[in-house]
Amino acid sequence: MIELLKELIKIKSDTKEGANEALRYCAEWLESHGQEVQVHDNLGYLMLTATKGENNEGDTIVWNGHVDVVPGHKEQFSPLVEGDRLYGRGAADMKAGVAAMMQAFVDLDEEKLSRTVQLHIVTDEEIGGHNTSEWLVQQGYTGDFIIAGEPTRLKVGLQSKGILHMDLTFKGKPAHGSRPWEGINAIEAAMKFHEALKDLPFTKESSEYYEQPSVNLAKINAGDRYNVVPEICHMSYDIRFLPEQDPKEIERQMAELGEQLNLNMDYTASGSTPALTTSETNPYIKHLQAVIREETDKEPVLFGQHGAADTRYYAAVNEGGEGAIEFGPAGDDWHGNAEYVSISSVETYRNILVAHALLEV
Repeated sequence: MIELLKELIKIKSDTKEGANEALRYCAEWLESHGQEVQVHDNLGYLMLTATKGENNEGDTIVWNGHVDVVPGHKEQFSPLVEGDRLYGRGAADMKAGVAAMMQAFVDLDEEKLSRTVQLHIVTDEEIGGHNTSEWLVQQGYTGDFIIAGEPTRLKVGLQSKGILHMDLTFKGKPAHGSRPWEGINAIEAAMKFHEALKDLPFTKESSEYYEQPSVNLAKINAGDRYNVVPEICHMSYDIRFLPEQDPKEIERQMAELGEQLNLNMDYTASGSTPALTTSETNPYIKHLQAVIREETDKEPVLFGQHGAADTRYYAAVNEGGEGAIEFGPAGDDWHGNAEYVSISSVETYRNILVAHALLEV
């Protein structure tokens, strides 16, 4: 399994073509280990599905993993082992999870399986997952419980924040740069809004797993000459809201703020993605906690993710948004220059997946 992971790291899958190459490697590896695999193509993005226990009348568990990675330095595509750490681009995010899921799938004894287990490996999670995981769900590939093998240090990510994108345009009045008092500076208007935004009620809210929502000033564009007071300033926010929050209320508060500050401001809200919430009382979670205790001799840790993963597409079609989590091996610095995964945690993760799949809910 670790050799499989090393081979996956060597594949420079930070492009569409590279991710497809990694996907084909996964398909060939599974087939060489006696597994039936179906490779799907949507707009040139490849993905694979494999199923065990499809004739069983029980529930369905999905293991989801992605082989695409963010860009890295050349040396990061040469795996390096130091002690229990395996360094490389995608080692943690999330080729380790993929390798463990592939090995677990091969190791599953179908005769002991009372449910269906689907393996989904995709190629565009890092750019949104719309062409693969979302497409698979639209084709009916989903289940009662979904595990996305993102790096969580063997903690269970029950929740993830929702996503709201706000694009704002502030309008001023142009004037000569030597006489700024004769104009209205659109950049200054945007700055005034940004400072006041930090005191809006939605920014102060918290929940069991989160101290506050995430508000990131992601883009700003204004001005093109030194000697002109800028007339237009475009500003964009990436807001990750709490599961209990309503994105429409956040939008309302931001629009009202512009009016209170007497700013000439237009806005559009887009990219809203619901927050993910799987309850602690979910029977799959209870069973997973029991397996984690057995395999690690530690008390399971439940937490909320700040970011979003492909779990959101599966949760969207499940009643109440239940039954999708992020759970994967231990590592650190994913998307960074020193990304690594704990080799021993990959082994443990594989064992947990197999044991959990064999437990009856």
